[in-house]
Parts: sequence; C-alpha cells; structure tokens
Amino acid sequence: MRPGSLFPPEADWRITRGIAAPDGAVREALDAEWWRRLAGADGEFLVAVLGHRIGGNDSWWTRVRYAGGGVPGLTGDPGFVALSLDGQVLLAEVPGADGPRVTALDRLPERLEEAAAAAGRETEVERAEVWSAVPGQPTWPLHWAEGIGSNPAAPDELLIRLLDVEVGFLHGCDRPAVLDAAVAHPDPRVRSRPADTFRPKLTSDQWVRLVRAEPSPSRRVLWAEHACAWGVELPGDLYDDLLAGPSRAQAAELPGLPAHHLPSLAADADPRVRATVCARWEDLAAPLRARLLADTDDTVRTAALLAHHTSVPMPREVFATLPEPRRALEQCRLSPELEAELVRDGDPKVRRALAANPALSAHSVAVLAEDPHDDIRSAVALRPDLNEEQRAAVRYDFDPTSMSRTLSWVEGLHGDADAMRRLAVSSHPLIRRSVARARHLPPDVVERLAQDEDRTVRLFLAESCDEAPAEMLLEVWRWWDGSFTHPDRPRSHPNFPRTGLLRYAGDPDGRMRRLALDDPESTPADVARLARDPEAEVRRRAAEDTRLSPVDAVRLLNDPAAHVRGTAMRNPRLPARVLAGLLHDRDTACEAVTNPAILVPVLHRILATAAAAVAARR
Repeated sequence: MRPGSLFPPEADWRITRGIAAPDGAVREALDAEWWRRLAGADGEFLVAVLGHRIGGNDSWWTRVRYAGGGVPGLTGDPGFVALSLDGQVLLAEVPGADGPRVTALDRLPERLEEAAAAAGRETEVERAEVWSAVPGQPTWPLHWAEGIGSNPAAPDELLIRLLDVEVGFLHGCDRPAVLDAAVAHPDPRVRSRPADTFRPKLTSDQWVRLVRAEPSPSRRVLWAEHACAWGVELPGDLYDDLLAGPSRAQAAELPGLPAHHLPSLAADADPRVRATVCARWEDLAAPLRARLLADTDDTVRTAALLAHHTSVPMPREVFATLPEPRRALEQCRLSPELEAELVRDGDPKVRRALAANPALSAHSVAVLAEDPHDDIRSAVALRPDLNEEQRAAVRYDFDPTSMSRTLSWVEGLHGDADAMRRLAVSSHPLIRRSVARARHLPPDVVERLAQDEDRTVRLFLAESCDEAPAEMLLEVWRWWDGSFTHPDRPRSHPNFPRTGLLRYAGDPDGRMRRLALDDPESTPADVARLARDPEAEVRRRAAEDTRLSPVDAVRLLNDPAAHVRGTAMRNPRLPARVLAGLLHDRDTACEAVTNPAILVPVLHRILATAAAAVAARR
C-alpha cells in the first residue's frame, strides 16, 4: 500500500464488531492457513491489541514477524486485529457477549467497497426501522452526553435539558435561548460556563444577569470584570451593589466605575481601595488628590505620587523615595536633570524601562536610539512620537517569525485614515502589521498592505480587514489555513472568491484542490472524485460536503487519516444502519452523536439514556 494509505486499526475494530462489515466476516476459528496468508512471503504483518500499548496503543499498528509452523500466540482475550502488509488480509478475534468473535477476510479493499455499496442502497423503510430501535441497549451512553450538545440538528429545548447533564458544549454555543437558560440555571457551575470561554457569546443583557445571579461576591466582581473587558456597560445600580459587598476593593478597580463613586472611595478605610482610586487621577478633584498625596499609607501615597507625576515632572528627591522605581521609569514625567541622568544610567534595565516612557523628551529618545543594547533600540523604534524618518534611522532588532501583538497606540488610531496612510508605509513591520489589524481601512491603504513584502501583514489584513481584496485572500490561502483566534480566515472572509474555483480541481497543490467544491458549479461527481484524492485534507473537504454519496461516506469511515474519518462520521449522508452502529461503538459514539441526520425524537431518546447513565454515575 502507498505511504499514508494504511488501513487504520480503528476501522478494523469496527468491522470485528459488525459495523459496516463485509458479508461473511465471521468464522469459528483461525487456522494456520489464514496466518500464512496474513504473513505473506516476508513473514511479517501488522497487529494491534485491544487496550494495550505495544509500540503505541490499540489505535496504532505494530509490525511483527510470523515464524510460521502453526497459530501465533494471539487470542481473543483481550482481543486483537491483524492486517497483512499489502492491506488485503484481515484477521481478528475480539471478546463478545457470546464468546470470542472471529473475523477472517481476504480481498479486504474489494470487500469493503462492496459493503459500502450495499449500505448505500438503504431504503426509507430500512432507515425508519433503524431509528425506531435506537438507542436500544447502549454500551457507551456517557459518550453521548459529551457529544450531543454539538449536534447542529439538536433543538434548543434539547440543549436546555442537556444543561442538567453536561455543559461542555456551552464553550461553543451561540444560541440565545440556550444561553438565557444557562445564565438563569440554579447551578452556579452551569451559569458560569458560557462566560468562562475564550470568546464568550453572551449578550450585554445576559452578562448583567449573570453578574446579578452570582451568589459569591468575589465571583460576582470577576464576572463584572469579564463583562467590562468584552465592552459591556454595566448599569449604575449594579456598581452600587458590587461596591457595597465584601469585594469592594476588587470592585473599585472596574474600569467603567461611575465618577460619582470616587470621593467615597478616596476616603475609604481600606488602603487598597484608596490606592486603586489613584488610577482615576484625572477624574479626581484637587482636594482629593492632595489628600491622597498626603495619605498615611505608603502604598496609597506611592500610587498617588506616580499618578501625580504623569503630568508634573518628578524631581530626583521624590524618585529616590520610591520603593520600586520601575513604574516611574515607564510612565512618569521626570525632571530634566533626573531624566538626563537616567538615560545614561549604567544599568540597562533602567534604560530599557525608560525607552517606552511616553513623557520622555526628544533629546533622551535620541540618546536611547543609539543605545548599545539591541532590545533598548528596538523599544525606541516602536515609540509613537517618532516620525518615519526617525524610525528608519534606528537600528532595531526584529524577528519576523516571532508572534506579533497589535501595538495599542496604533490600534487607537485605527479610525484615523490619515494616520493609517502614514503608518502603512512605516519601515517597521510590526507597525504595518498593527495597521493591518484594523477592521476598516481606506482603499489605498488596503492596496498598499495587500502587496506588503511581509506576508504576516497580508495575513493580518486577511484576518481582520473587511476590505481585504479577493486576489490577496486567495494568495494567503495557499499557505495559511486559519488560526486559533481566526479559525476560518481567509476562506470565510466575505471577499474570498466563490466562483471560478473549479479550475483548481486538478491543481498540483492540494490546498487549492480543496477550494473546488466551494464553487457553486461543482457537482456530486466532483465531490466523488475529490473523496479519492491522495491528500487527506482534500478528502476531508469532500467528507464534509452534503453532496457526498452514502457509499463514499461509508468508504471514508475507513480512511487512514483520523480527521477524515471523524468528518465522515458527521456527514448526514451516512446510512442510518451504519450511523447507528457508530453510535454504539466506544471509539465513535461521541463523534457519531453529532451527526445532524439523527432524527430529533431519536436525539431526545439518546439524551434520556445518557442522562440516566450520568445520574447513575454521580
């Protein structure tokens, strides 16, 4: 068999259990003749042992040598599957309710094609009979509980019932009714799950209700912090409630705190609260500032001094009293004498902190731009107060392969068209990358960035900018398949080309062949052809297509690539009898239950069975 086309043990285990198995696969015993046919002239074959690690686990093959002369010392306890090196002969013995189940097959690929064709001829009557018998006597109902929430055909009412059984599906759930039920659920673990995700789908109203319903004061403030981070504007009475609780110090840090609370917080008995208020220095009246600057608590007084000297130059005598000078170096306005001394300090940590200080004078910036340390010059090169001529003159160090972060000062200018034009031609790739992260950009800026020599600039434009051009999106697709934060870009971009893609059906690059089925003029014949493509990713694209034939859906269940098999399990064209078998197999139950072809009444019965299993386990 060609590299990468090896028949997977997972498919062997299914066949031995009778799922999508060829006819005539069960025997009473395995004689020496079968073992000789398995081993072939080289005397070698592949084996996997159920639940055991020999060279891996029971999902991996181990190559072994057959010495001949009889039957090898393999038995049905715990169970094994064996495959000839050419993929033609399959032998297996697995335990069953009525004793060991023995399987012996030759001409395996041919027989599997015949079995797939037979399964694909399933009638409506046969399908109805299959679904009427599900769930039957399930072996793995706990796997159903884990997977059923990801079935796109599951109605809201079923998912709301599922909240009492399993809540993992809430990580990706975006259904308003289900999220409403989750944030109103009596179990705090259920209520918190939709918020405790990478990209919460909660609306502002749902966030507010989640905060109000949380009984734990500290968790209530935590959810309020998360809500604010996602741009939620909390109502005034909720701030009143949070500040009145035992987590008042944490609540005082909320960024949207109304200014009328500041006077009382500045006079709070808790020094942590008073120190927090200093972050809102510009919103404080002069008497409150004076009181904080004279506070008896060292932490409060230091916080007030740092806030005060963001606009008022800090003299050397004040700087010398600070217990930790780093924040002053990074953010405070320094007296000319102190600044001149610090930019030439012998400690590079001092100069490194100063390099990003927004209040630094032009002269000091120029001094640091010539610093002997690469990282200090590199920090200077990213300052917003440099013009592009000055920036280009700095000998900065930049690794184009390193992970990029969007510069906050560039992000703050995303709505300024003139600033974007100026920065789009910056000599620094990180600045151009930060420009490319804007959702909207002027046409000339888009055109410039779409041709940028730094391909990460083009990638960020494809991921973030609504005006990214189709030609560039197609070019990015050739080498990028989506990130964790933008999983479907560039292919899901509104400007990504949808027509004319059939011309790539015969492209030598498998990535381009994957696009052919997105063309509205593609046909089921195109799907069938790409389902036999030599590259797994192309087969996976065919496996997700709803025009896939039932025969090909069954055939792809035996694909060498696990992600192709998993995609085929979710294809609604799978015959009901095969899908029902997958629902009852330990290796596939969790994935199979996500198949949208499962009828809604059947899903309800499956959930009831899974719920009973979960309840029995608790």
